[in-house]
This record gives sequence, C-alpha cells and structure tokens, in this order.
Amino acid sequence: MHLITKQDDLNSVIARFEAAEFVTVDTEFIRETTYWPELCLIQIATPGTSALIDPLSPEIELEPFFRLMANEKIVKVFHAARQDIEIIFNRGGLIPHPVFDTQVAAMVCGFGDSVSYDQLVQKITGAHIDKSSRFTDWRNRPLTDKQLEYALADVTYLMEVYRHLKAELEREDRAHWLNEEMEILTSRETYDPHPEDAWKRLKMRIRKPQELAVLKAVAAWREREARERNVPRGRVVKDEAVYEIAQQQPHDAAALARLRTTPRGWERSAAATALLAVVNEALSVPKEQLPKLPRPPQAAEGSNAAAELLKVLLRLIAEKEGVATKVLASGDDIDKIANEGEKADVAALRGWRREVFGEQALKLVRGEIAIKFEKRKIVVFETGEGE
Repeated sequence: MHLITKQDDLNSVIARFEAAEFVTVDTEFIRETTYWPELCLIQIATPGTSALIDPLSPEIELEPFFRLMANEKIVKVFHAARQDIEIIFNRGGLIPHPVFDTQVAAMVCGFGDSVSYDQLVQKITGAHIDKSSRFTDWRNRPLTDKQLEYALADVTYLMEVYRHLKAELEREDRAHWLNEEMEILTSRETYDPHPEDAWKRLKMRIRKPQELAVLKAVAAWREREARERNVPRGRVVKDEAVYEIAQQQPHDAAALARLRTTPRGWERSAAATALLAVVNEALSVPKEQLPKLPRPPQAAEGSNAAAELLKVLLRLIAEKEGVATKVLASGDDIDKIANEGEKADVAALRGWRREVFGEQALKLVRGEIAIKFEKRKIVVFETGEGE
C-alpha cells in the first residue's frame, strides 16, 4: 500500500481529487504531549481514487491539500469532523467548506447519539472494520500495511455512508437541518478561542470576586503559555493548582512554594515569576471593577416538574421524527426552557430545532398542550388554554 512522501506524487493525486464532486477525508494525529495536535497522516478518497499522505515527510509541502480543502466546488466529507477541522485550521489557516459530517447527519437520520464510525459502517454497508490498529502511534515510521489499510478504511467506506445519508436527508427533506449544523461546525470562532475565555472550562470552586479575578488571569496566562510552548495545559499548571492559586493568592515565591499543588522548586522558575506577576496584577484590580460571580438563575416554581414533562415530550417528538434526542435538545436546553420559557437562549429555540421541538416545548410550558396516558400510549393533546 503506497504512502505518498514526495511532492510530485502529492501534486498529481490532488489534481485528480480537484475534479471530484466530493472527497472523504480523515486524519491521524497525536496530541497527548502537545497543545496543538501533531498531524501524522492524511487519508482522502473519492470514487476511483484514494490516497494516504505522509505530512511528516520532509519532502512534502501540504499547500495542495489545503487548496483542496478550500475548494468551494467540492464537498468535504468527515466523520466527527471537529478535530480534523481543528488540525486543518491550525496547520493551514483555513476552515474546509462546504463540509458534510456523517456523525451529525446520522443523528439527524435516527442512528442514535454520537454513533461511532465503525457502527455506522456496519449498519449501512454491513462491513466490519478491524479496529486492532486503533491505538497506533502514528508518528512511527515505517507504518505497516495493516496500519495503512486500517487508516484507508476510514475514508473508503465513508463514501458509501455519505451517499446513503445524503439520500436519506433529501428524501426526508432535512438537508437544511444539516446545513445549519455545518455552519456552526465551520465557523472560525469554533476553532479560534480566546485565552481570556479559558477560565470557562474550569469547574467553579470559588466564592469571592477577588478569587474569580485571579482565576481568570491565571487561566488566560496558562492558555497563552501552553500555546506558545506547544505543551498541554496541565504541563504548565495543573487545574488543581489554578484553583489553589485563585484561593490562596500567593504574592511572592515563598507563598507560591507553600502551595500543595505546585512542584517543589518550581517557584524559582521563569514561569513562576511570570505567573506571580499575573496574580499580583489581578490582585491590584479595584474592588468596584472586580468580576461578578456567575450565579445560576433561581429556578422558577414548578420548573423542575416542567423539565420532566419536557423530557417526555422530547422523547415523543424524537421517536416520531426518527432522530436522536440529543440533536433536538440538550439537558441544559430543557432546564432553561422550563425555567425561562421564550427568553431561554438555547439552540432548541433556534432554526430547524425550534420548528421541530422548540415551539411544542413552549406550548407545553404555557399550558397550551399537555401529555396524558391513553390506551397504553403517551399522547400529546391541546388544552385550549394559555398562560
């Protein structure tokens, strides 16, 4: 099985792909020891042509591949596309477009929540994929024929999966549902997060505005440091240390050394010096300018019971439409609709989701429809009432 390692071979195969209506794409990468994923292998296929590209080869520049990803005339088909797109964005500075994500399409077509690639292949094509090479270290060279065969299967079977799901979406008049999801998936903001927002990934264990100011500052510093050094966030400062620093607020190296969560001697490092500067800057913020602690809105009376009814309604509609419940509304969506009604800023009240589920959910909250058990079935009926 041929692995492309030369520029002329890459140019030649990309030229063939540029004449295609669609290409299926997958990547293999390693990210356990880095901030940015390390691209190790690219797989591409279209009817009649398939290729395995070695991005680690010193004799290859990937510009032709990125040009293909930017070609608006060609649909780029991925399964669970987010990490693949993140890699292309980081390496090539672009977002592939247009994109068709078969995992999202499968949820819309009723294959369940977050169905795996091998499960989808088996259900649609009947083929069984050998997963024994799944945990390969894709940086190692040479790759075996078995490993290359496994990697290529990620895009060859994907062609038939794509055709099946595309036809199903068109038959059910749901292509626009997927298009809305792909607009979010291919938004630049999805892959270019701001360090100032890094604190939002952390679980809130703080009780004072001053602690929140330090937490925000330290999380942003850690994010920038991890990016610059290309190491995982935990290699800079572990999450537990971020919480402890926010709570203990060390002013100097001696105070930093007393923390339980920082390594012995680390307080003398250049990184620790930079961290202390960030902490002291956050501590100098005037009291009136400190951030407010985010507090969840107080649940309205009856909202917990309303949420339980909304979950029943969600299951009913999902079964009727033949889609996964997860694709219609998340648990957070349900809770917010139960508590805030029309004012809830959630995906379930936007676009096609509102048409399919959101409007019915609001009617249930307003008392315009109700749920009852009748003839051994749960049914929805109009009450003729409003708020």
